[in-house]
Amino acid sequence: MIHTLKVDDSTVKGKRPLKERTIRKNTEFENISVTGIIPKGYVTGDEFVKRVKEGLRKKLTENGYL
Repeated sequence: MIHTLKVDDSTVKGKRPLKERTIRKNTEFENISVTGIIPKGYVTGDEFVKRVKEGLRKKLTENGYL
């Protein structure tokens, strides 16, 4: 079974296992910026901004502001 684990690397405790690779055997680190494999549901920054603008424009039009 494979589990996804999120590590907050903005903290000292989060940086240590990543830096020292102190996690046990059979553990694999994947860096999506290196592998290029983007998980399902993730979007780029540009796509996010585009979706927010479209949603905002739709709501403003529905409420008569545009």
